[in-house]
Amino acid sequence: MFRFKQHAHKRKRLWSILFLLAVPLVVTACGAVGSAGSSRKLNVVTTVAPITNIVRNIGGNRIDLNGIVPEGSDSHTFEPAPSDAKLMSEADLILVNGLHLETPTEDLAEKNKKPETVLYLLGDNTISKADWVFDFSFPKEGGDPNPHLWMNVAHARKYAELTRDQLVNLDAPNKQYFEDNFARYAALLDQLDGAIMQAIKTIPEKNRKLVTYHDSFAYFAPRYGMTVVGAIQPSDFKEPSPQDVASTIDQLKKEQVPAVFGSEVFESAVLDQIGKEAGVKFVSTLRDDDLPGGKDAPEHTYVGMLLEDVRTMTSVLGGNDDAIIDIKPDNTYSK
Repeated sequence: MFRFKQHAHKRKRLWSILFLLAVPLVVTACGAVGSAGSSRKLNVVTTVAPITNIVRNIGGNRIDLNGIVPEGSDSHTFEPAPSDAKLMSEADLILVNGLHLETPTEDLAEKNKKPETVLYLLGDNTISKADWVFDFSFPKEGGDPNPHLWMNVAHARKYAELTRDQLVNLDAPNKQYFEDNFARYAALLDQLDGAIMQAIKTIPEKNRKLVTYHDSFAYFAPRYGMTVVGAIQPSDFKEPSPQDVASTIDQLKKEQVPAVFGSEVFESAVLDQIGKEAGVKFVSTLRDDDLPGGKDAPEHTYVGMLLEDVRTMTSVLGGNDDAIIDIKPDNTYSK
């Protein structure tokens, strides 16, 4: 009897010790996600590189960030991998462009995310359906609007603001950090927005026309005083037909457009042919979701991408880039 009581006493003491050791772990796990005393940062998933970079400038080093659409790939036809499903299942916040750009990704997120995880559509919360733009690459009968809102810096600023709000909602202890990051980044975007307007004004008015392969500038052009005369790539994202090519050549001649612009993602053999037959300059690339420079280069940012596009446009269309020379492309978030 005595031996049994002694063992019971030891077992009771052992459980007491294990309980005390476990308490700090429980307390730590119950801390707010992303807070200074938390066991982990907010886990955020995004899609295309420009949006990923905008989110980075707001979340800074207080979030773990994963962009799932590889740079240089076609975001319109991108199919997420099984590994992306795991990222979605672990995410606290999933930020996508919306406007029907990433439908397969949205479907995957809905099937795999935690019930409490927020799936937030930045584009749909930036403009209303009344402001959707339809065009050759995105015809109205297809029902999918042109999704490239971020090419308009004012819309990108709204993306940053919405990102700040979502992060603050999920991680209140870091509210001031997110707000400070937003204030710095918004100031840079405001500077960029005004400078692009000034740079485009240096282009002779008759040359402020864009003919592109992929129509990424539907929201850029009206913001900065340009006109999208046409786009070459059809809505199914395949190579244009001979009829489409002939129509584009006729349009270039009629509009007396100085150049036709290609895309960093959609390489096409017809562009050089179109340029030669229309008697205009062929410029191989304007960027819309592929950031310039190497991964660690200062220009490998959303701002760097817009600066490179404006330099390309002004040099080819007869303007100058003096207005944007002093703008630094670097990320602005606090380390």
